[in-house]
Order: sequence, then C-alpha cells, then structure tokens
Amino acid sequence: MDIGGPTNVRHVAHVTFDRFNGFLGLPSEFEPDVPRKAPSASATVFGVSTESMQLSYDSRGNCVPVILLLLQSRLYDQGGLQAEGVFRITGENSEEERVREQLNKGVIPDGIDVHCLAGLIKAWFRELPRGVLDPLPSEQVMQCETEEDFVKVVRLLPQTEASLLNWAVNLMADVIQYEHVNKMNSRNLALVFAPNMSQMADPLTALMYAVQVMKLLKSLTEKTVRDRAITSSQVDARRSNKAEEEEATERVSVVADEHKSGSMKSEFKGSGPSDSKGDDAVVQPPISHPNRIGGK
Repeated sequence: MDIGGPTNVRHVAHVTFDRFNGFLGLPSEFEPDVPRKAPSASATVFGVSTESMQLSYDSRGNCVPVILLLLQSRLYDQGGLQAEGVFRITGENSEEERVREQLNKGVIPDGIDVHCLAGLIKAWFRELPRGVLDPLPSEQVMQCETEEDFVKVVRLLPQTEASLLNWAVNLMADVIQYEHVNKMNSRNLALVFAPNMSQMADPLTALMYAVQVMKLLKSLTEKTVRDRAITSSQVDARRSNKAEEEEATERVSVVADEHKSGSMKSEFKGSGPSDSKGDDAVVQPPISHPNRIGGK
C-alpha cells in the first residue's frame, strides 16, 4: 500500500538552537515542555556531541557545556573537594539515573551525594561520541616520555577538545589541593579519569593507551599545580612590593608634613616686634634731650 505525502502542512515558527542562548524563536506554548535555555538540543545531555549543547565560559576562559559547570559548581558547594575518595568512590546507580533525568532538563536536584556528582562528570566524558583525546595521533601520544612531550602533543587538539581537557585538568588540580583530606593525589585522579578520555575498539590497545593517557593527565595536572603556585607567589610578591611602596610614600609624606610644620613655626617666631637691640644685638646708648628736666 502506498503512503501519500503529508497534507495540510503549515509553518508555525522557525526555531534554531544557539549554543550560548539555547532555543531561539521557540513558541511560548512549547516552553513548559522544552526550556528556552535547554542544556542540549537533543533529548539528553549524555552521549551527544558538544556541538548540540549549550555552552558557557568558566573562570579560566574554557568554553565548555553548561551542564559540566552546573555539576562542578554543585560538587564544590557541597564540599566534594574535601570528600575522601572523590572521583574514585562510585555513587548509587538509582540516584544517578534519577539525576540524569533532571540534568536533561538543565536541573540538578538538591541533596545529591557528592560521589554521584563526581561520577556523572566522569560519565559525561566517557559517553561522548568521540573521546576528548581521540583527535590526537595515538602514535605520537605513545611516544611521549616527558612532561614537555605531553604539553607539546596536546597542542594538536582542536579548540573544543582542548577546552574540555583544560577544564578537566584544572578540576583535578582543584581536587589535589585538598589531597591531605580527600586522599586523592595526581596519580589516583589520572588513574580514574584516563579510561574516560579516549575510546579504542581493541581491548589490548585500549589498555596500553590508557596507561599512557594516565601519564599524560598526571603530568598536566602536576604542571598546573606548579604553575598555580608560581603565579600565586608572584602575585604575593607584587602585593608585598606595592604595600612597601605605599608605606614608604606615606613615611615620606609624614616627614614632609613635619618639615613644613617646623618651617611655619620658625617663621612665626621670627616675625615678632623688635626690642631696643639693633640688628647686630648691640645695646644703643640713651639719647639726652636738652629741653628735658635734668638736661644739660
């Protein structure tokens, strides 16, 4: 049986998805079911390309999906950085599925366990259609031996993947700052993040590559921590120098004011009426007038 084409078709609205502003031109009657600023043009925020997701910039200028920033913000607000085993301990599967449904609407429910939030961040990377590090030539990655080699090879990443990698590395660096509490060092974090950053069909190759990716993440994270420390010390030094300059300027100003005050006092004392002494401080003899009594 032949099926005919559609009939009685009319153009209701022209709707586009802007990666920074969500749906544009969305009719108001659709808004209850389709948020104007949906986190994704797809029905889900997991397993889809970043090209169909709403984006925003983090504090370091990385352009990443809004859903990652929401998860990160909630993780930090709930003390996730101080939670022991964060990103290593898995959350409850039932809770994760419930949160996923809300995330697809751009909402994070209250009271979510921090390990669930951390697990969702890893899952987002793991379920990407293409791994963040997959654009890199695997041969070049496998040949890297030093930190400089890893820094050089990641420069080959496209802008989208470079921003995602930089965001993830800075996230790990934030966690390391609380290593004394959460018991997660650079090696532990690299170990749990590495399998989520690339996808390879061959299990043996994937295992060998994951070990190299772990070294890459470990090196970049440790470098980020060192760079932060250097930047922090430089800022502290500039602040200290500025404070010393301001203090020195204030001392000079005080001395100048005291000197000016002393000069004014000296001028005031020297401007009084003259006595019977002359300019050379010699006593002048009295003058006798002949017309006065006793005058000669």
